[in-house]
Amino acid sequence: MVFPLTNGISSLCELARAIRQSVVRSLAESGSGHLGGSMSSADILTTLYFSVMRHKPGEPSWSERDRFILSIGHIAPLLYATLAEAGYFPKEELLSLRKMGSRLQGHPGRDHHLPGLELSAGSLGQGLSVAVGMAIAAKMDGHDNCIFCLNGDGELQEGSIWEAAMSAAHYKLNNLVMIIDRNGLQIDGSTEKVMGLEPLKKKWEAFGWDTLECDGHDFRSLLSAFQKAKIEQTRPSVIIAKTIMGKGIASIEGDYRWHGKAPSREQATEFINELS
Repeated sequence: MVFPLTNGISSLCELARAIRQSVVRSLAESGSGHLGGSMSSADILTTLYFSVMRHKPGEPSWSERDRFILSIGHIAPLLYATLAEAGYFPKEELLSLRKMGSRLQGHPGRDHHLPGLELSAGSLGQGLSVAVGMAIAAKMDGHDNCIFCLNGDGELQEGSIWEAAMSAAHYKLNNLVMIIDRNGLQIDGSTEKVMGLEPLKKKWEAFGWDTLECDGHDFRSLLSAFQKAKIEQTRPSVIIAKTIMGKGIASIEGDYRWHGKAPSREQATEFINELS
């Protein structure tokens, strides 16, 4: 199977629901992990993997594939659930999250040979630099594939992000699309209280990027933003996707304390039922 497929909005909604449920199950089984950001970014990854990116789950090293870089490595449970839903490996393996000998560790690691992973992630702020390098390499090789990079908003407090941003604009990397999960929260609370990011849109514009904003939980809004980014001809694109931490589970939505918290088995049952 080659993605993207022609998925309607209702299909994307069902896929996102299944992915969120898989995240909750895997975190409850592991007893640790990051739920809040996995929920806020779920619709973004669903849109990318099932309606935007060109990739082959049966041939993960396909040279013509688009690349996805998860810079915000602690939401690995979401990436794993998305890859499993797309068919990169059996969904049953999701229950091995964070266990000894598992390919699904707390942060993605290419040394575990999990198909679909492009980067070992953990230290925040590094993914965009890798994505810039991949985008430059693609242009040098004459390939038309696109590089997508997902970053958390708290991650933008890392200086390396802005060095990479300058490089991407300098080299006119129109084959690079960065997505920011703008849920406004990080492990210690509000991003604006920890280290203010606003005016975020104007900052990216000043760095020379095509800067788009969208509702990160509205598939039409997401698809429109990705379509605009993919036709940009002269510069890299950044999509500021406005989201809600814990999206889909009313009792934890907008609560920064769920940034790095796993549900108990009892809570998981409640959350899965709510997501049904």
